[in-house]
Amino acid sequence: MKILLIWLLFLISGSVAAQWSFGVESGVFFQAYNDFRVPNDDGTTLSFTDQFERDGITVPIRVQVRRSWAERNHLTFLFAPLNLDYKGTLDENILFKGIEFERNNEITGFYKFNSYRISYRRDLIYTDKWTFGLGATAKLRDATIRLTADTAHGRETDVGFVPLLNIHLGYKAENWGVFLEGDGLAASQGRAFDFFIGGRYYPVDDFSLMLGYRFLEGGADVSDVYNFTLIHFISLGLTLEFN
Repeated sequence: MKILLIWLLFLISGSVAAQWSFGVESGVFFQAYNDFRVPNDDGTTLSFTDQFERDGITVPIRVQVRRSWAERNHLTFLFAPLNLDYKGTLDENILFKGIEFERNNEITGFYKFNSYRISYRRDLIYTDKWTFGLGATAKLRDATIRLTADTAHGRETDVGFVPLLNIHLGYKAENWGVFLEGDGLAASQGRAFDFFIGGRYYPVDDFSLMLGYRFLEGGADVSDVYNFTLIHFISLGLTLEFN
């Protein structure tokens, strides 16, 4: 992995046709489900969306830096943090991380899923209007589920590497375009999908505005934890391009 990154950085640093872009994305989101059980075999199955309420306001943000060269090659660095707070009072005793939480006591919950990614994509089709590319993504996840009450506290953390496939399909007119892009892969232990579909408008050269829908779904089904989450985003972003 380290050798591959060194090779890619060496390759793009020597390209005279290379271009940088910097993008920021935010918006509003809606949770469809966020179910978990810790540990998987004897923990209580819980749902942050059905049994808890959101506590506070969360503004999602994604920061992306991309290096493109020779028209068809793209190396992307992405940071996408997600931290959510909850509170709720349950009508039954529960087990989380081997710790018993008694019923009728307020429980505060915390869910973190920060994503750090490096992606390489090559455009297989590249015309004046159409672009289609495939690639691979190395994702580092930093996840935490935490429950806290007056007399109990439990926390499950998971930091790990996830390989994903990367895809991009786009159509561009004179000063606007539409595109679909994202990462995804499924296996027996879990899955991860992060896809965006929407439009981009260029009011001036080298600057664009983006609006669309993002689908974020995934989780793990392993011995230590069961957790699957689906979040819908209405996203707005901007991108600045420079040589």
